[in-house]
Amino acid sequence: MSDAPQTPDHLPSSPTGSRGTGSSPDGAHSRAIRSAEFEVLSKLRHSLRTPLNQIIGYCEMLLESAEEIQSAGLRRDLKKIHTAGGQLLALLNDALAPWKLETGKIDLLALRHDMRSPINSIIGYCELCREEAEAAQQRLLVDDLGKIALAAQNLHSLVESKEYPTRINLGDASTDIGLSADAVLGPGMITTAPFAAPVDLLTGEPAGTTGRILVVDDDAMNREMLQRRLRRMGYEVDEAPDGRAALATLKKKAFDLVLLDIVMPELDGFHTLEFIRADPYLRNVPVIMLTALDEVDSTVRCIEAGAEDYVPKPFNPVILRARINASLEKKHLRDQEQAYLAQLHSERAKSERLLLNTLPQPIANRLKQGERTIVDSFPESTVVFADIVDFTRIATRNAPSRTVQLLNDIFSTFDRIAETLHLEKIKTIGDSYMLVGGVPTPQANHAEACADAALEMLEALKSFNRRNHLDWSIRIGMNSGPVVAGIIGTKKFSYDLWGDTVNIASRMESQGQAGRIQLSEATRQLLRNHFHLEARGMVQIKHAEPMPVYHLLGRKNS
Repeated sequence: MSDAPQTPDHLPSSPTGSRGTGSSPDGAHSRAIRSAEFEVLSKLRHSLRTPLNQIIGYCEMLLESAEEIQSAGLRRDLKKIHTAGGQLLALLNDALAPWKLETGKIDLLALRHDMRSPINSIIGYCELCREEAEAAQQRLLVDDLGKIALAAQNLHSLVESKEYPTRINLGDASTDIGLSADAVLGPGMITTAPFAAPVDLLTGEPAGTTGRILVVDDDAMNREMLQRRLRRMGYEVDEAPDGRAALATLKKKAFDLVLLDIVMPELDGFHTLEFIRADPYLRNVPVIMLTALDEVDSTVRCIEAGAEDYVPKPFNPVILRARINASLEKKHLRDQEQAYLAQLHSERAKSERLLLNTLPQPIANRLKQGERTIVDSFPESTVVFADIVDFTRIATRNAPSRTVQLLNDIFSTFDRIAETLHLEKIKTIGDSYMLVGGVPTPQANHAEACADAALEMLEALKSFNRRNHLDWSIRIGMNSGPVVAGIIGTKKFSYDLWGDTVNIASRMESQGQAGRIQLSEATRQLLRNHFHLEARGMVQIKHAEPMPVYHLLGRKNS
């Protein structure tokens, strides 16, 4: 019971000044006394209200099923039990109000005297109701009435116990207060064995579920009563007898809501809530606190720790249902929001992948930032074209699906080569493959990177032929120089290159030889120090003067 709420600092001092809050030793002593008094008051209120909560709760469930009860006398006596429970609750709320402690108006002897009559009334009417229910063979009613009687006997034992305090005023040295931490439940309290799995009242059948709820309370009767009520509301319910068991259960199953008692041994409700909020897998599970402690600072502490709501015992079933529904609706909306965000993230990632499959990443980023017209000039670049020789004949000898599959295989290999060497694939047209170095990101060794790529493409085709038992061959052409690059299209974007450099690179490929890499004079100048080259001679280029061309053989250092 060490988690009873601490004394609020804002409460006024007593008119006599004996509870000053100064910095003197006497002031510190007074504050310690006042804190202890509030703790005793909280423990007493909790101890008395726990069995009272059970009396009112079970009685309300029986009254809700009044239509199933044929005896008018039984219904009448149940209402009297419920009325007596309401009287006890009003007595407790009035007599143990925290403000009365400050003014010295708490009269525990008067409270004991006033509670005797309603308690005896509840016990008496329970006996009458049980006799009538047994005569009518209403077994479930008999069991529930026995639980009401048990709770009433527990309340009676507390009130009549020698441990029941006569005063709460620790500042008076002559006062002997008898409510110790070990005697909060009082001597002679009647305990119960664990209940069997609860079922719906009278019908014995569980209702349809609309959410999974975990009930956490150290009192078995409280747990059983709450489970019964919640199942009648249509929820699936599990239970835990303390905070540690609750945390273990939460990690095994997914729950939509936790109903958590505050005052429990070992790990109390406050600390259990803190553990839930600190766990990244549990922090979004809503928690409603249930307690007999109704001070404002307890409410504030729960909400600050992350509780969704706070319901004092004994709770009103209508209010409990409303707050449970509100909490579950909030969780449903949060879950829906998270699902939408995850779907949005997935769709955005998919869109990003599709965009990057069409455009270079730097260009895609500029397009996402709002640029409408993207056109750039690059003074230095190397353009490469690769084309499969005699592809028309190859296509007529294979089924269309087989041809496309083979093209996809070899061009995917070319894609990996280009990505490894930081080159940009521009497009494929039929059986023709085009890539560029130095665009859209300038690259000092663009010609060397393109030469390495061309040599790797030839080797990749050899492996491709061995793997598929084919004899395909390719022509590769290269040229270096300035290009213009940009996006064309408004719905289907395409990143392309323009300029004489591109045209000549295409001619280097189309007028090249199978299995060879043909390059222009401009590219030779960039590669001659690092690669073995072979002069082919002068070649007539369409729409241009004849020009010398060369074959790329390999790297000098290899």
